[in-house]
Amino acid sequence: MAQVAITDKLTRFLQASPTPFHAVAAMVEQLEAAGFQALHEGDAWHFKPGGKYYVVRNGSSVLAYVHGDNPIAQGIHMVGAHTDSPCLKVKPNPEVNSCGYYQLGVEVYGGVLLAPWFDRDLSLAGRVNYLNKAREHSVALVNFERAIATIPSLAIHLDREVNKSRNINPQTDIPPVLAQLPGLESKPDFRSLLAEQLGKQGCDDLSQVLDYELCFYDTQPGTTLGLNNEFYVGARLDNLLSCFVGLEALLTADAGQSQLLICNDHEEVGSMSACGAQGPMLRQFLERLLPDAEARNRAIDRSMMISADNAHGIHPNYPDKHDQNHGPLLNKGPVIKINANQRYASNSETSAYFRHLCQQLNVPVQAFVVRTDMACGSTIGPITAAEIGLRTLDVGVPTWGMHSIRETAGTTDMVDLINVLRAHFSAHSRIK
Repeated sequence: MAQVAITDKLTRFLQASPTPFHAVAAMVEQLEAAGFQALHEGDAWHFKPGGKYYVVRNGSSVLAYVHGDNPIAQGIHMVGAHTDSPCLKVKPNPEVNSCGYYQLGVEVYGGVLLAPWFDRDLSLAGRVNYLNKAREHSVALVNFERAIATIPSLAIHLDREVNKSRNINPQTDIPPVLAQLPGLESKPDFRSLLAEQLGKQGCDDLSQVLDYELCFYDTQPGTTLGLNNEFYVGARLDNLLSCFVGLEALLTADAGQSQLLICNDHEEVGSMSACGAQGPMLRQFLERLLPDAEARNRAIDRSMMISADNAHGIHPNYPDKHDQNHGPLLNKGPVIKINANQRYASNSETSAYFRHLCQQLNVPVQAFVVRTDMACGSTIGPITAAEIGLRTLDVGVPTWGMHSIRETAGTTDMVDLINVLRAHFSAHSRIK
């Protein structure tokens, strides 16, 4: 029953989180319900023992912190993830009338696997900045929720070689179709469409849409599948699954230890931004938490971050894409991600710590190393380790179809990782 409850809750979280802005809003709602207090970066901060706090930057990154008994002596037990996923983002001047069909120009964000985006029921969501009726700058989240667009495939009759070789041009092949227009010359104003949708959502003080950050997304909800419900398939599992798992672990961890969860934006495009892992968000938080550099460095030396980002599960149709001894299987436990060239931050010290946690909980653990003749991806782990000087470990739930519009994970793996991260948060001793 615990597994069913977790997958049902994950489905609701994913449905509420079509963009990083919505994901942070959904996480903040849970944090406030659990008694966390908002910290605003422009205000003075004061921390109390046992206090629970969160801070949001850019509306798309969130840091949650529980002030333990002695963060200097015990260190801070941290988990990191990222809120963004590869997607199609609407351009600033997107309106296209092609043969009387209303389309929007899009830009590819991150390493999108483009083929699965065709013939899906797409909606649109994101952040809108506008002037209100008092001519003041305001911001609102927008979500059309229902399917309003599609990217139709070209029929095989018009491309007989499509199943042998398919090249997708991101400029010309993927603009979504939203409507049929009354004439070849008409071109609806996209900002007016946004204003209308915001009005439907109760935003009644809008005067003028100034700008926006909007993503298309698949409207099909996540679900369990398989004869024994052993798989979970859904959108944006990379990496909202880790955000979800990290938050569940934080909200159910024992008190006493200083605990920190950070979910950064922009990992899929390198993390170099004010709210990305390569930016100063975590460092600045630690500086304000422990203003004395000596005390802060002592706390960092006794701290550790587990960077949670999905791992490549071995694909049964393509087993040769994995190293023969490092092909993680779904539902066989969380994965320690290792790379000799520091694309992952794991080392023998941090991976041993994680293995010991798993042993104590009777949770199986796996290892992933990319084939030596293939390039390796990366995570926020090495970036955080370099920026903060922090012991860091990279782990993840094994998945199929990473960066597809729908990805697949194992239902027991996510429960196992919640339990391990909860134990990491709850450990009442310094990390040596």
